[in-house]
Amino acid sequence: MAFAAFGSAPANANTGQNLRSGKIVLALLLPGLLYLAIFFMTPLVSLVITSLESPDPSGMIGSYQYGFEIQNYIGVLTDYMPQILRSFLYAIVATLLALLISYPLAYFIGVKIRRYPMIQRLAVTLVIAPFFISFLLRTIAWKQLLADGTPLMQWLHDIGLLAPSQYFIGTPAAVIFGLTYNFIPFMTLPLYTTLERFDVRLLEAGSDLYASPSKVFRKITLPISMPGIISGTLLTFIPIAGDYVNASRDFLGSSKTSMIGNMVEADFLQNLRYPAASALSVLLMAVILVLVTFYVKKSGTEDLL
Repeated sequence: MAFAAFGSAPANANTGQNLRSGKIVLALLLPGLLYLAIFFMTPLVSLVITSLESPDPSGMIGSYQYGFEIQNYIGVLTDYMPQILRSFLYAIVATLLALLISYPLAYFIGVKIRRYPMIQRLAVTLVIAPFFISFLLRTIAWKQLLADGTPLMQWLHDIGLLAPSQYFIGTPAAVIFGLTYNFIPFMTLPLYTTLERFDVRLLEAGSDLYASPSKVFRKITLPISMPGIISGTLLTFIPIAGDYVNASRDFLGSSKTSMIGNMVEADFLQNLRYPAASALSVLLMAVILVLVTFYVKKSGTEDLL
């Protein structure tokens, strides 16, 4: 009995210590959990409830009652299918363009000029410098630069890239250009943080083994930088798909380039079709979640989820 009591003391002590540790962890997690519950889960639940509301029997515009109207989702799919397809097309093209521009830039900053810390820090600062200026102001600035009659547009007409009567603002190319420009930093920074830790001795080893530069890139550089590519594409694709600034007729777009975000804005603020706007928002979130999950699993980086 004495031995049993003696042997159970450490177990009881460990149990008590585990309970105290669990309480400490719970206390540390509680502020974050409360934040997610208040500012994420509550609006999300409210959005889903609103998306299922039905029109008020009184017929008052903008007045709805609680219900279970699945027809709201079918309606927005029918009404806004062109905008849905256009949003994802623009998002894919702009993300690919941002990747093509950002990868060489991130490689140059993270690998090529690593031996010059001062220049490297300056280059990183220049990449994040657009964040110091409002998103709207940057878009408005490009609208002024790309408008008809500006020196830049006149030069494009003179060299034949644009026909004399052709304009740029309001076209899909202008919207994709604005999306690509505004989200390049979101692609560059994750790539830079991955490539900055890249061991350049692996490149030297590949060259010593008589591998061509393209093969070294495919077999060494690209696989190592894949986490940065995945993170960058997610940080770029997701906000682009829901963007409504660049495609707006007040900025770089027109009525023919409207995206999902523009329809949500119009239904919420102008048409007072709250269930339709909510249903469209929920659909956008669900489609993005499915696409992101599929993309990450296919790329072999499930730990990023």
